[in-house]
Amino acid sequence: MTQERIQLDLDEVGVAVDLPQPTHTQDQVRDVPYRPVEFRDDDLPSALERTAAWLRATQQWLGEPVDVMAIHLDYDDREGAPYYEVRLLCNEEDLAGAPIALRNQAG
Repeated sequence: MTQERIQLDLDEVGVAVDLPQPTHTQDQVRDVPYRPVEFRDDDLPSALERTAAWLRATQQWLGEPVDVMAIHLDYDDREGAPYYEVRLLCNEEDLAGAPIALRNQAG
């Protein structure tokens, strides 16, 4: 039985270098576990709209729906911090581009 290795092109936090990044300066893809992707804003509809835009772009890049395990809404009432934080807990293999690599290897 031989095991084939799949080569992934990852950045310093372990996600695919081609993964669409959140566009707002207050949003980010975080470290493990579950690869939280955060969208922060004082305006909740704006944070949710950016969340949806990122999901659409990532789904198009990935070629399949992103495996989102949970959506967490929190707030931060510290002075100067964005009030709302929408956090998607995503499958780290999806964010690393593993489905793309598997399709490329098969094709």
